[in-house]
Amino acid sequence: MSNNIVRGTMLLTGATFLSKFLGMIYFIPFNELVGATGVTLYSYAYIPYNIFISISTVGVPLAVSKFVSKYNSLGDYRTGLRMFRTGMLLMAVTGLLAFFVLFFSAEPLAHLMITTKDAGTISAADVAMVIRMVSFALLIIPAMSLVRGFFQGYQSMGPTAISQVVEQIIRIVFLLGAVYIVLVLLDGTISTAVGFATFSAFIGALASCIVLWVYWQKRKTHINQQVQQQEQTYQISTKDLIVELFRYAGPFVVVGIATSLYQLVDQFTFERAMAAIDKSNWEVAYSAINGNGHKLIIIPVTIATGLSLAILPALTKTFTQKNWSSLYQQINQALQIVMVLVIPAAVGLLMLSDIIYGALFGLKHIEITGPLLAWYAPVALLFALFTVSASILQGINQQRFAVISLSAGLLLKILFNIQLIYTFGAKGAIFGTGLAVGIAVLLNLWRVVVSIGFPLKQTIKRTILIGIFSLIMALVLWFVEWVVGMFLPYESNRLAAVIMLIVGVVVGGGVYLWLGYFSTLLERILGNRIRILDRVFRR
Repeated sequence: MSNNIVRGTMLLTGATFLSKFLGMIYFIPFNELVGATGVTLYSYAYIPYNIFISISTVGVPLAVSKFVSKYNSLGDYRTGLRMFRTGMLLMAVTGLLAFFVLFFSAEPLAHLMITTKDAGTISAADVAMVIRMVSFALLIIPAMSLVRGFFQGYQSMGPTAISQVVEQIIRIVFLLGAVYIVLVLLDGTISTAVGFATFSAFIGALASCIVLWVYWQKRKTHINQQVQQQEQTYQISTKDLIVELFRYAGPFVVVGIATSLYQLVDQFTFERAMAAIDKSNWEVAYSAINGNGHKLIIIPVTIATGLSLAILPALTKTFTQKNWSSLYQQINQALQIVMVLVIPAAVGLLMLSDIIYGALFGLKHIEITGPLLAWYAPVALLFALFTVSASILQGINQQRFAVISLSAGLLLKILFNIQLIYTFGAKGAIFGTGLAVGIAVLLNLWRVVVSIGFPLKQTIKRTILIGIFSLIMALVLWFVEWVVGMFLPYESNRLAAVIMLIVGVVVGGGVYLWLGYFSTLLERILGNRIRILDRVFRR
């Protein structure tokens, strides 16, 4: 890969990680202000919203990126610009339609999600209100995302990265400010505060649009010059442009909505299943799974998949050239990066679950929230593997199979979710998600193996070694918890939990890195990226 591609990929990975990290950090004060009830209500709005965003954009921004890059490489800048204008019109229409559908379906959706009148402090009217508030963002985000895709087609990742971070910062500032004003200064209700919190998606999108407009003003002169100076134009009708666009776009939608679809099944089944088995505090359990807990497990997933996907642009080229040895090496590296980063992170989350949840979100109901985070932690590996395996399928021209694997997993989630909750309580929803994503991952990997004869032997061998190192790390963490517990009451004191968390992360992470470094495992998988540890371990 060229330095520009590597730099752009790392820029986007860094921006995505920063956005996810900020998205986790702001949940700490947000949780303090609105509690488990508010977090649950917030999740009830955002999950259908995320699905509508994916459907309304139908993968078009990434497809435009691919389309523009293709025709720019052929010297036809005018066709790329035509696609941009056609796509903007399409996104304006789909965004408007998505807004109307979500806004006016909010009430029936809410009544399907909240089925009992004594469901607690959350009512169907509250859910309908927050869904309507978040729906306004659909008017802006599809078109805004397409502009990002257009810039990426020019190998310019800066506009996407900067606008993404600015969007998140402005959204968080507005969200926390509005919630504080409503609850503390005006003594308002939690539902009103959460309504303004969900409306922050619209405010953040406006800020992102301003950043992108500034970039457009700087770049449009150069873009117009390229169009005027080009020597060849491909005569493609508007109909053919749209057909080609959707052919590129389809597979991107599948990966984008996978996690939200699993969470949506929980929204329609969790409350009624918990009510049927007479379980109180269902809002606490739901917020621990699809609210606070999901924010935590998605962090290692973002890092691992970002680094893995950095390899995949070259993978498509290698597949086209039928250079099988290089292709196998690239797929092995993509899968092993996920394993070497996410497995220890998941083990750490599992071992320190009570401490992490208590330190970040408070010790109230920790007997419920801590164990749920521990059960949810291993699912992080499955989420990461699904994302990467679906992208590998795209690289080897098998992207349609990702639809089949996702459908199979989703069907299992729908069929067994309520029964699993009946049997195991709140953690049954986690088992349902793990079963669904696990089946999708196995199907994706099976397809990769049978399509190109890919050998899994090297990945399996290194995964076993990673598992051994993670087990050693877990034993060290157990010992550290036991020793520190003699001096600090981290099970009942939040400050002590914070100190224990810092100690656990430093010691556990240090042990794993030391084992991986001196065994050369990290160097074999991550290559020169690991040289940064030379200064630490070679002293």
